[in-house]
Amino acid sequence: MNILYSLITAFQMYSRIPMPQVAWKPENRRYAMCFFPLVGIVIGAIFLLWKKIGVCLTVSPYLDGVVAALIPLAVTGGIHMDGFCDTVDARASWADREKKLSILKDPHIGSFAVMSLCAYLLLQTALLGEIGNGPAVPVIAVSFVLSRALSGLAAVLFRNAREDGMLHENTEPAQKKTTVAVLVLTIAAACAVMLRCSPVIGAAAIVGAGLCFVHYRITAYREFGGTTGDIAGWFLQRCELVMLVCAVGAEKIAAWAAGAGGLMG
Repeated sequence: MNILYSLITAFQMYSRIPMPQVAWKPENRRYAMCFFPLVGIVIGAIFLLWKKIGVCLTVSPYLDGVVAALIPLAVTGGIHMDGFCDTVDARASWADREKKLSILKDPHIGSFAVMSLCAYLLLQTALLGEIGNGPAVPVIAVSFVLSRALSGLAAVLFRNAREDGMLHENTEPAQKKTTVAVLVLTIAAACAVMLRCSPVIGAAAIVGAGLCFVHYRITAYREFGGTTGDIAGWFLQRCELVMLVCAVGAEKIAAWAAGAGGLMG
């Protein structure tokens, strides 16, 4: 039953999908991080469904992008975007480590977070509307799984910046070896599927995710002394946006190269 309870707990923590109530006990959270990427599968499936609906209804690129951008927020309730905003405010303060950690716990949103949130959603909406129903679509759908698998791996392996936060509570009871093994296999599977969908676009997205992961580790340790739930959310949102930028960019470059080759031929 611990496996089932861990699955339910993962969806309770990281999504707004209705689930049966499970007691908040360490044994019920033991394998919760293993199931974190499943939330990404749900998001990716809804994203693909919307893309199919958009084609059938011939919606405009703007509406297509807006709805696609709202899907992750609707499924997760914005939990990761909240962490993104808190971390942006903390980093923008240029304060010492303790002050930054206190800003992460502040429930109010600052001007830097508002500006970053608006810029994020505008860019995400434009890029999602730009891809239409092209080869980047399945790669982006799988990116929601890869970002969560990487985030979960970091949550288990990275040092916690404090011992009283939600991330510490969630990862402390984790079966570390099992969780790491499951998440590494999930990362490998997600990368394989992305490359299978499109070698060029998939590779571009994977490289972007890898660079984000390295930057996440450097930033978390250097500026905060480790990671927290908010910083993990900041990484997840940035990782998804960078993969989207890389995928759309690779798709455009590939299309341009094919067109240029045809003209030269």
